[in-house]
Parts: sequence; C-alpha cells; structure tokens
Amino acid sequence: MAHVKRGIVSRRKHRKLLKLTKGYRGLRNKTTKQAHEAILHAGAYAYHGRKTKKRTFRALWNVRISEAVKQEGLSYSEFINKLKKNKIELDRKILCNLIAEDSATFKHIVAEVKKT
Repeated sequence: MAHVKRGIVSRRKHRKLLKLTKGYRGLRNKTTKQAHEAILHAGAYAYHGRKTKKRTFRALWNVRISEAVKQEGLSYSEFINKLKKNKIELDRKILCNLIAEDSATFKHIVAEVKKT
C-alpha cells in the first residue's frame, strides 16, 4: 500500500476554517478545533435568527397598526375582523407601510371598514 501524505489538504481545510472565524474572540479564531465548534454554533444561531426575525417583525407591525387604529376609534382586533369581513386583503406589512408612508390612504381604508 502506498504512503499518502495529507499535510497540504488538511492545512488547506484548516486555513479555510480559520478564514471563516476571522474576528472571533479568544481561541475561536486561532485553533482549528475551537474554530470548527464556533462555526457550527454560528450557523445554528444564524438559522434560528432568520426564523425569529419574521416573528419580531410581525409583532412590530401589529403594534404599529394597533396604535394607528386606536387613534381612529377602533381596536386592533375589530379592525382586522372588519377587514376580513369586507374582503380587503391587505397584509400587516402593507398596512404598516401605508401608516408610515401614506396615512391618507390608511385613513380611507379605516373609514371604509368603519362603515360596516
């Protein structure tokens, strides 16, 4: 059986790994074992963060819509219920953008909803 030297391959792998952990603190950017563990955790945290981002934005939109609708004399739940009954299919993100950028249109929507 032939003798296989892996020095170049493993060094390349280690270099790539350490390049990914540039900026990490302590041994996490110096030793390959610690760096590999840090990369695995970073990937898990990033995945989880992408999921929670969606939740936090929806909660933010709900709060903004709630405050804007309170000024018009409705509660959030009444407003959403009447939107659905009137078959106005605007999602919370769009409603929040209307509040911020085009309040006249939002007030018109609230007026339409109040009629019923």
